Amino acid sequence: MKVAILGFGTVGSGAYDVIQGSSCGLTVKRVLDVRVPAGYEELVTTDYNVILSDPEIEIVAEAIGGLHPAYEFVTAALRAGKHVVSANKHLICHYYKELHELAAEHGCELRFTPAAGGGIPWLYNLRRAARCDEIESLRGIMNGTTNYILDAMQSLGSDFAEVLATAQQLGYAEADPSADIDGWDVRRKCAISASLAFHTVLGEDDVPTLGIRHITQEDIAYFTSLGLCCKLLATARKVGDRVTAYVEPTLLPADAIESSIGSNFNCISLWGKYVGCLSFVGQGAGKYPTGCALVQDMIDMMECSGKTPISLGAPVMDQTVYPHRYYIRTNASVPGEWIERQDGNRYMTRPLNRNEIHSFVEEATNIDPQTFIAGLEDNLA
Repeated sequence: MKVAILGFGTVGSGAYDVIQGSSCGLTVKRVLDVRVPAGYEELVTTDYNVILSDPEIEIVAEAIGGLHPAYEFVTAALRAGKHVVSANKHLICHYYKELHELAAEHGCELRFTPAAGGGIPWLYNLRRAARCDEIESLRGIMNGTTNYILDAMQSLGSDFAEVLATAQQLGYAEADPSADIDGWDVRRKCAISASLAFHTVLGEDDVPTLGIRHITQEDIAYFTSLGLCCKLLATARKVGDRVTAYVEPTLLPADAIESSIGSNFNCISLWGKYVGCLSFVGQGAGKYPTGCALVQDMIDMMECSGKTPISLGAPVMDQTVYPHRYYIRTNASVPGEWIERQDGNRYMTRPLNRNEIHSFVEEATNIDPQTFIAGLEDNLA
């Protein structure tokens, strides 16, 4: 089967190398990029119409990133009757419902396994499990950059700024790390995962999010003294017709599966009504792990293993279900009725729901911009 790859950067070139180095039955006929690298003149084009008008190209792999022009390219491919695979979490999260409906309308497949979990077959297996099981909840480490930072702070005793600088030098973090350390990257992955798990459509605004920008080595040392480990987790649950989803730094016992996940690895779990708990661990990003996942989606299409679900109901979001306790470090005033334990400007609260705590974050950071908040483990078993 002949395919085209849009974008010849890290992920696109990784997918190309995987196809060239395997006997998977795929052939890259065209690559779209704004520049034509030396030696690839016969392969790379700057004219997307060359790909759209070629009847031999049955799959378009989008590895451009961002919303535009990725959206225009993907929708044009679907309207042309070509299957689409994408590694673009921003695109898939923002246009989840529209792209699924457009694919169904034109008899095409839409796949996006690399959009959450990188090289981990997380979305593939989540989708597979959701076909005949009822997914009750999911949780996990979905961002390698923040996991690298938290792991180094925990194991090496390093300061946040020091570890972030090292992550940037290693290429784990961007020059502007906001999407990672403020939790926006995980928020998109959480929304995509929950949408797939619960056969619904969640947007970014449906997922309240706290990041790790203001965590300190003193916080980490305090957690360690309590036998706890901090990880940035995405969590989503469904009970009846209600869905809750959120991203928060989370304090876990030392024996929790996520506590043992080091460096820039991801670990994501689902809980099904029948299958129980399934966990997936591996590289959540990178040229070849993500490129390989993109190729796996193409192979699935070639082998016709499953169709895109098109029954997508609107979720009933409820952030009041399953309240849990929180750690708060702030110089702002904390409501007295919330407090179970206080050590100076550090507090452990009674169980609170997300609406309460996320409203408080906005108020507290206006008074103390260095305020840091983490949830305590929400037991999903």
